[in-house]
Amino acid sequence: MGEPIVLDDGFTVPTEYWHQLGDGRVQCDLCPRYCKLHEGQRGLCFVRGRAEGKIYLTTYGRSSGFCVDPIEKKPLNHFYPGTSVLSFGTAGCNLACRFCQNWDISKSKQIHSLAAAASPEAIALAAVEHGCKSVAFTYNDPTIFVEYARDTAIACHELGISTVAVTAGYVCDEPRVEMFRHIDAANVDLKAFTEDFYTRLTGGSLATTLDTITYLHRETDVWLELTTLIIPGHNDSEEEVDRMTRWVVAELGPDVPIHFSAFHPDYRMLDTPQTSQKTLRGARDIALSNGINYVYTGNVHDSDGDTTNCPGCGTGVIVRDWYRIDRYGLTDDGLCRSCNTAIAGRFDGPVGTWGRRRQPVTISKPTRDTQ
Repeated sequence: MGEPIVLDDGFTVPTEYWHQLGDGRVQCDLCPRYCKLHEGQRGLCFVRGRAEGKIYLTTYGRSSGFCVDPIEKKPLNHFYPGTSVLSFGTAGCNLACRFCQNWDISKSKQIHSLAAAASPEAIALAAVEHGCKSVAFTYNDPTIFVEYARDTAIACHELGISTVAVTAGYVCDEPRVEMFRHIDAANVDLKAFTEDFYTRLTGGSLATTLDTITYLHRETDVWLELTTLIIPGHNDSEEEVDRMTRWVVAELGPDVPIHFSAFHPDYRMLDTPQTSQKTLRGARDIALSNGINYVYTGNVHDSDGDTTNCPGCGTGVIVRDWYRIDRYGLTDDGLCRSCNTAIAGRFDGPVGTWGRRRQPVTISKPTRDTQ
């Protein structure tokens, strides 16, 4: 059953996405895992559980910590480049990825040891005070703390701060609509392009992830970028990358950026070698040849893979060194200065100057009373 659910701790709030079953259990309807819970039990995510016949979120206002990052680290290369983003996550996850690169956060069950507490309003105010263009829900998937993410996004928008979701997209239709109507940009983790990979290594579903991606592209104004962690021997074949990137062009068009990131041995895949730069560059070449205009490599030092090239004239319009922008060739509204081609993305003035810094932040204001 795990840690008891305490309803009067100031961090536990009732949720909306559940229903009673005829056998006395309650089903959580947040994600397609559909956890069916007896009294006192928690779902696989660990942060949503049953008490008094309802499903509660137990991490409202709790965080694993706050940090100001470059927006490119999310990674988002076409969403207000060079600006800073206030990043935070909570604990838990609704997937079971054997290769998780943030497992100490996403797999944590130490809810009471979470480092920071802050209300949505305090987070929004902290973003303003630190000069951040946006707030990111990241480190673990915000779908499992959708109520906290939603309220924080509303508070951010009231102060002119944008919001970012870094997500695997494993979520049901109703909470997906509710969450993303408050989000300005998303990076969706497209982990592979086979159901076998998702079943064996994540406990999730490729079909659900693709549904989320196509929903975001077709039915919302959310700026969308994709990331695939390339894992040797599991999702790195030329054939799979070819099928994936052909699907992206066919279903999303050529202007949705994709990031191919290098795997490093972690969590339960310590015996898998790290991804070579050659493999990443090969994936990038396949994506470019299939017609995707903006293809990047991550977790390696690769100036070509960091650079945004104009699809019109081929000029490097945003030249990066890791997360630092060394050359910027766009107008304030995102046109190539060389040929006037519009670059896909969100641009609203001169490039930001945050650079590669990572700045931990303490939000000392107490969380609001959520009871």
